[in-house]
Amino acid sequence: MLILMACFRVGVANPPRSLDLGTAIVTVNRVIIGDFTMIRYAIASFAAALLMGSAASAETAMPFALDWKFEGPAAPYFVAIDKGYFTAEGLTVEITEGAGSLDAIPKVATGAFPVGFADINSLMKFLDQNPGAPVTAVMMIYDKPPFAMVGRKSLGIENPADIVGKVLGAPPPDGAWAQFPIFAAENGIDMASVTVEPVGFPVREPMLAEGKVAAVTGFSFTSSLNVKRLGVPADDISVILMADHGVALYGNAVIVNTDFAKANPAAVTGFLRAVAMGWKDTVADPDAAIASLITRNPAADPALEAERLSLAIKDNVMTDWVMTNGLGNIDAARMDKAIEQTKSVYTFVNEPDAKLYFDPAYLPADGSLMMK
Repeated sequence: MLILMACFRVGVANPPRSLDLGTAIVTVNRVIIGDFTMIRYAIASFAAALLMGSAASAETAMPFALDWKFEGPAAPYFVAIDKGYFTAEGLTVEITEGAGSLDAIPKVATGAFPVGFADINSLMKFLDQNPGAPVTAVMMIYDKPPFAMVGRKSLGIENPADIVGKVLGAPPPDGAWAQFPIFAAENGIDMASVTVEPVGFPVREPMLAEGKVAAVTGFSFTSSLNVKRLGVPADDISVILMADHGVALYGNAVIVNTDFAKANPAAVTGFLRAVAMGWKDTVADPDAAIASLITRNPAADPALEAERLSLAIKDNVMTDWVMTNGLGNIDAARMDKAIEQTKSVYTFVNEPDAKLYFDPAYLPADGSLMMK
C-alpha cells in the first residue's frame, strides 16, 4: 500500500526550473490529484477489511494523517492524546507527519488512513476529478486559511502586486500555491507576469533567505518563521495573507474516509469532540501544549514552535466566527463564494456541490465545540 501511495505522488521530484503560472497549475493538478481511480479499486477491499477489523476491536483504531511536520499547530492533537480525550471516546489514535496540504487526501480516500488533515480547496478538485471517491471534510480547523505570499521588503515585496515581474518560489504540492491563481485574480495580477520557480519544501525558505526568489507561497506561520530562523530580520519579512486580500476560501479541515464514517459514526464524532477539547486546552495553556509536542519532536525549538502555534491560534483558528459559533462548522454562504472563486480559475468537470466537500453531520452537538 505504501508503494502505491508513493507511486501516486511520483512526478514532482524533478520539476522544471521555471514555468508560467497557468502551465504550473495544470501540471500540479495532474500530478498531485492524479488518476485516483486506478489505485482506489486496487486496494479498496484490503483497506476496508482493515478498517472493519479495527472497528470490531475493543478500541477503534483511528490513525490520523497530518498535513505537515510535528510543529506548533499540531500540538492540540497531542494534547488530546496526552489528556486521554481520544481514549475516553474508545479510540486509539496514532499521528503521522505529512508532506503538504494535499498529502492526506489520497491517503484517506484510499483507506490507508480513516482520518486526516488537508486543504478543503484541494479536496474539491480531487473529488471533481475522482467522482465518488470516499472522502469528505467533517471539521473545519483553519477558519481563516494561512495561505500566504511571504516575501522580503528589501527585495521589493510589500503588497500583492509587487510580485509582478519577479520570481516566486512555489512547491508544487503546496496548498498556498494551489490557491495563488485566485489570489492573483482578486488582485489584478496577470499570472503570465510572474516567473514561477518550482522548489522543494526543504529549500523554499532558504532560497528566500538567500535572495534567489523574491517571495514564496506557503502557510504564514510556517514560511515566515522559517525565514526568520534563517537569519532574515523580522522587519524585512512581509507576510501577505491571501484571506486579507480578497480570497474567501476556507483552509485545512479534518477529513474522513466516508466508508469508515458510515460504519463508525460514533467513533468519528468522538474523534472530533476530542480534537475540539485538545484545541480548547491548547488555547488555555499553550506552554503545556508545546511540551506535549516536544516529546514527539525533541529536535524542535520550543520558543519557535510556541510562536508558530500562537500565530495559528490568533490568525487562523480562533476567529471571530469561531468564537461566536464554535469550532468545526462552516458558513454556507461563504462556502458558496469559495466555490465561485475556485470556478474562476479552475474548470470543474462536474457541477460543484458543497455537500460533497463538507459534511457537518458528525460534529458533536453537546456544546464541546464552543471555545469560550
